[in-house]
Amino acid sequence: MNGWFSAFGKPKRGKSRRPGPPVHDDLCAVLDEDGRTRPVFAADAPNQLWLTDITEHKTVEGKLYLCAIKDVYSGRIVGYSIDSRMKSRLAVQALENAVQVRGDIAGCVVHSDRGSQFRSRKMLRALARHRMVGSIGRVGSSGDNAAMESFFALLQKNVLDRRSWTTREQLRITIVTWIERTYHRRRRQARLGRLTSIEFETIRNTTVALAA
Repeated sequence: MNGWFSAFGKPKRGKSRRPGPPVHDDLCAVLDEDGRTRPVFAADAPNQLWLTDITEHKTVEGKLYLCAIKDVYSGRIVGYSIDSRMKSRLAVQALENAVQVRGDIAGCVVHSDRGSQFRSRKMLRALARHRMVGSIGRVGSSGDNAAMESFFALLQKNVLDRRSWTTREQLRITIVTWIERTYHRRRRQARLGRLTSIEFETIRNTTVALAA
């Protein structure tokens, strides 16, 4: 890529599928003053709440799928998995990668939509193995997982739609490079005091260490 961009847009998603039954409660839903349920994604420390979702993009070779996991606290993509098939292992591998990066994650809530990958037995076993808590959004809630949708929108505009892609490997390398170099280390977020997610977490960890 010849430059770094920051733009918003709608992500390309897979074909519409009928959502399956929930295997977890929706732990991010709260009642507003009118008695209506709405999603709230907030965390005051790392590894309290992670959001996850899957997007896809085409290449000449065929589609490539990305499952990403975002820590709500800093907006950092703590884990992701990229594959040519959208199976349960795509979501499980993203979770395992996130656990390797973050370490102490027992009790962390992992919120997703009702996609079959997140409701699979393999995913349920992975959550239990790491003592994490699953959460699944409600059907038809436009606000559910909005934070993940915004990440995919950025990826769509900054990477996926800027050119055509010949091979899956070519696209995979570009996605990884954008996440690690641009999204984490160059994209400053207003809600973080104009810091990048890496800077925000580094300052937080230093403050905690000094106070200990």
